[in-house]
Amino acid sequence: MTTPLEAAEQPGGWPGRIWVLLGVTALVATIVLRMSPIPQPSGYHRFADTRPWLGIPNFQNVASNLPFLLVGVAGLLRLRRAVTAPGGGRKLVERGGWFFLFLSFALTAFGSGYYHWAPSNATLLWDRLPMTLGFMGLFAAILGERIGERAYRLLLWPLVGLGVASVLLWYGSEFQGRGDLRLYVLVQLGPLLLIPLVMALYRARYSHGHYVLLALGWYGVAKILEYYDRQIFAMLDVVGGHALKHLAAAMAGWTLVRMFGARSPIEP
Repeated sequence: MTTPLEAAEQPGGWPGRIWVLLGVTALVATIVLRMSPIPQPSGYHRFADTRPWLGIPNFQNVASNLPFLLVGVAGLLRLRRAVTAPGGGRKLVERGGWFFLFLSFALTAFGSGYYHWAPSNATLLWDRLPMTLGFMGLFAAILGERIGERAYRLLLWPLVGLGVASVLLWYGSEFQGRGDLRLYVLVQLGPLLLIPLVMALYRARYSHGHYVLLALGWYGVAKILEYYDRQIFAMLDVVGGHALKHLAAAMAGWTLVRMFGARSPIEP
């Protein structure tokens, strides 16, 4: 009996790499889930820049979501033309994972815009739900492209379901007066740590794989800008860190759109 995932599918390479990947996954999950429950910070909804304009409250934080829609639509159109071989090869196996990623950008434009129009836990739900589709879709796509089709088909829907569940469990815990973000933190943190590891352990099937790392870098910049929202607004006095966070996150998506336009299959 050959397990797990039929010895991680991709022929050649170090046979123990799947155990490294599973071990790191288990370690990260254990560390996060054994932490004390993480409640939603009481000041999370108080952003630095709350200035209205044209009758729109929190204008910059609302309007800065527009690039997400542009990236999502561009990505879905690019994905529609994506094939795995020049001149019209078979369709991209991991199409569903990339579909969820680019769909999440388009939906986040509306969900995040809605949240920033009237920040609260109730509206934050619609901001976070589409984002988890993107995290898990990207993770599943990378697993499929690097490890193999079996891994992708086995894990796509469980990963997407885990992402959605992480938001619903957080939202339900807030109603019970004991908010807990641990699973949602794992859904965000896990792919950021594991995707570079998967790319290091398994050979690429497509060129321009470094675009994925660039996209993760842009997302890291976005999280830094989010953390220093007030300091950036105090320093610049024209825009807060949260609006800039949206632009940096959109750049992460645009990097992946560009990747589809540039990459080509790598012969084994």
